Amino acid sequence: MDKITDFLNNQFQPLQVSDSIADAENLFLDYDYSHFPVLEQDIYIGSIAKEDTEIFTTSNTINEHKLNLNRFFVRSNMNWFDVFEEFSKNHTNLLPVLDDKNHYVGFYELDDVLHFLNETTFVKEDGGIIVIEKETSDFTFSQICQIVESNDSKILGVFISNSTPTLTQITLKILQNNFNEIIQTFRRYNYTILSEHQEDSYLAGLKDRSDYLDKYLNI
Repeated sequence: MDKITDFLNNQFQPLQVSDSIADAENLFLDYDYSHFPVLEQDIYIGSIAKEDTEIFTTSNTINEHKLNLNRFFVRSNMNWFDVFEEFSKNHTNLLPVLDDKNHYVGFYELDDVLHFLNETTFVKEDGGIIVIEKETSDFTFSQICQIVESNDSKILGVFISNSTPTLTQITLKILQNNFNEIIQTFRRYNYTILSEHQEDSYLAGLKDRSDYLDKYLNI
């Protein structure tokens, strides 16, 4: 399997709004999911949470609690990282999948997406991680790629790991050659290196000077 849609699952039929809370409870007993998708005829209207079924009256229909449904979903054409982000944002282990015409086509399980993540180049290939930071208005991915490639290395993966209106933090995985040169080049372009690296000659130099100063002051 080499694309996220290979993990599209149709192991069970979604609930209908006409089903009872007891029907939903039974599904949660059979499957270890945090949510189940709910349809109104063929239209996805949200997902019911396991914790909600534990407090709703079991004889009620899901329709009576329609306003309590969670509205999250992903599109069938979304990439794996966006899918993974939706899992994290919604604290769920199941994500309904809709096509571009809003038709329900199945669901993703968190375990499957984690397995897919483990097979990506970003995780699977050997390399080094660098975490850098720069003013949000002053960084570009093209510049980051240029810095790495100009030092005869290659980027295996890159993503924004934190962002504010003023600063953006970027995590890179690169082939682990010319590591020190890459770090120094990022500094010359005014990137702050947030990760620590044994290969970092700049920090090693600072440590040597600090050790020398300590010895001098203790004479």
